[in-house]
Amino acid sequence: MNIFCGSLPFRLQESELKEFFEEYGEVSAARIITDKFSGRSKGFGFIEMPDDEQAKKAIEELDGAEVDGRTIVVNQAEERKDTRGGDGGSRGGNQRGGGYGRGGDSRGQGRRSDY
Repeated sequence: MNIFCGSLPFRLQESELKEFFEEYGEVSAARIITDKFSGRSKGFGFIEMPDDEQAKKAIEELDGAEVDGRTIVVNQAEERKDTRGGDGGSRGGNQRGGGYGRGGDSRGQGRRSDY
C-alpha cells in the first residue's frame, strides 16, 4: 500500500521516516519529496508497505502523531490523476484565440466596442 505523510518536519530524513513505519511492519520504500531547485524538503512524503493490514495499522497509529513538534497527517495515498485534461492532444485551429481570427465566439461574434 502507498501511504501519504504530510506536515513533516523539514529536517526529517527519509531514514527516520522509514523507522517510524518499520515499527508496524516491512517498509519497501520511504521517500520525502524535495524541491527540485533547492533540494529542500517540501514537508511531505510517501511510504510503501507491501502488507495492507500492517499499512492500515500504521496509518491508524501515526495519523495525528507528533514528530519534532509537528502533528503529522498520514493516510492512504490516492492514485495520481492526469491534470492535463482531455486526451492530451493539440487544440489546433487558429492560434489567435477563439478560432475565428478575432477572438470571437462560435457565432462569429468578435470584440464589440459598444459595451
